[in-house]
Amino acid sequence: MLHVDLDEFLAAVEVLRHPDLAGKPVVVGGRGDPTERGVVSTASYAARRFGVRSGMPLRVAARKIPDAVFLPVDADAYNEMSQRVMDALRGLGVTVEVLGWDEAFLGVESDDPETFATVVRRSVLDATGLHCSVGIGDNKLRAKIATGFGKPRGQFTLTRVNWFAVMGDLGTSALWGIGSKTAKKLDALGIHTVRELATASVDEMASRFGPKTGPWLVGLGRGVGSAEVSSEPWIARSHSRETTFQHNLTDWDEVAEHVRRLSERVAEDIAAEQRAGIRVEVKVRYAPFTTHTTSRALPESTVNPSVIAAAAVSLLDRFDHERQVRLVGVRVEMDDSQ
Repeated sequence: MLHVDLDEFLAAVEVLRHPDLAGKPVVVGGRGDPTERGVVSTASYAARRFGVRSGMPLRVAARKIPDAVFLPVDADAYNEMSQRVMDALRGLGVTVEVLGWDEAFLGVESDDPETFATVVRRSVLDATGLHCSVGIGDNKLRAKIATGFGKPRGQFTLTRVNWFAVMGDLGTSALWGIGSKTAKKLDALGIHTVRELATASVDEMASRFGPKTGPWLVGLGRGVGSAEVSSEPWIARSHSRETTFQHNLTDWDEVAEHVRRLSERVAEDIAAEQRAGIRVEVKVRYAPFTTHTTSRALPESTVNPSVIAAAAVSLLDRFDHERQVRLVGVRVEMDDSQ
């Protein structure tokens, strides 16, 4: 099982379009204007050396690298290039499970996966001019994590055989699926490393995190993951829209109006897929940069924009109206049965 991840994908596409940017610190995000509010979508490796990371405010990135090249997100260009990458992978005669613009799992039958991984990297480069890294594993979890050790422009193998030798002494946040919040909760329990998580009591973890999540976390520590790759098209579970304000909002009636408009746009998105919404979520980012979300089930599955907007606006009662707002977002989860 192989995991393919394009290196610095958005930035690399921009360098292909503008070869003079090669080797320069390139930051892609928002409308490409670091004086506006927006976040980094991708930074080139040259920019990452200065500490610029995805999700960072553009203004912060500009302070770290004043002479960086800032470019707007061009989704059409990235979609086109992503399609070329996936077509190249499918041309290898393997099962391809697309994860997003820049990554995919491959189900491969080979006695020499390392050589096949080299073929994958060369094929993508020849077809697109883009470099990728490849993780080789005996399940998706290990393949995905292995890719990080192969970056950039390389490959790495992580299986049951070398799992603890490679991962055992690393922090739990090194595991795919464990974020900073969960890692802090594990730290509070005295579980600091992957090896400690793997040897934790399943019963105790179930009592702390729940009957499903607790055992699942222990399994992550042991490197347990799915070994099935599917070529079925990826189907979105939800649609979302959000907007960042160039100046903080203090009038929550104005906030409500923006939520209403976003809800109507999301309703159009799900209606276009002929799928109904079953749950609505509202995200609010307070100034300077603290984000909270809350959600509720809809009374019944619907594509009615008025019903979705009313539910979304009602969720604003759960937020602190004394605080200023820099971003709002609306997400609608769709009925998978349709």
